[in-house]
Amino acid sequence: MRRLSGIVVYFLLITFHATAQTPGGAGAQSLNAMQNYRRGREFEAQNRTSEANVHYNEAVRICLDEVSRNAATRDTYTVMTWTLQRQRKYTDVVTWGERGLRIYSDEYRIVETMGEAFFYLGNYERSLFYMQRYTNALPQGERVSTAFFFIGEIHRLAQKYHHADIAYTTALRFEPGIALWWYRLATVREQIGDRRPAIDAYQQSLRLNPNYGEAREALARLQNN
Repeated sequence: MRRLSGIVVYFLLITFHATAQTPGGAGAQSLNAMQNYRRGREFEAQNRTSEANVHYNEAVRICLDEVSRNAATRDTYTVMTWTLQRQRKYTDVVTWGERGLRIYSDEYRIVETMGEAFFYLGNYERSLFYMQRYTNALPQGERVSTAFFFIGEIHRLAQKYHHADIAYTTALRFEPGIALWWYRLATVREQIGDRRPAIDAYQQSLRLNPNYGEAREALARLQNN
């Protein structure tokens, strides 16, 4: 009987452990907001959207609970904006970002996220304001390359191609391994009329992603003219 009881306990422990690792089960609820957000990112990177959203929703729930209990911290508002951003709820990002920055004006993780949210909302003036605020405050910040890329995008859309060239080049100085960024740099150089630098940038984009069809077509066009 003692042996049987031990086996039962053993299987109960296994069942509990498995449940704790199951998205949406005890696992999601036992993690804090930041951990749920990061777990969601892991699932999103694997294209497991429904599982990612379980953790994203739990992260938001925890943040809302912390706010309601007056226990919110910098991380509370940061995780809230990050999570809503991943769920493409850009208006909510702005709402919570502004609320967080009223309390923590120097929380630059929120500042950069606000820049992205305004970009996707089509408010390029506000996006540029937040991105420049981030790069001015943290010239070596963790998201500085992304911030400069968005600055480049804003200038490109405004047809300020020389400004866009500078911003994309700066972004690539920090993070040179992204094919899309080299492609964008090439397009503005082509618009300016810098043929040789444009060719170089298209070629670098193709080195990083040989299947980049737009870059291949643009390169062929320039080389044949």
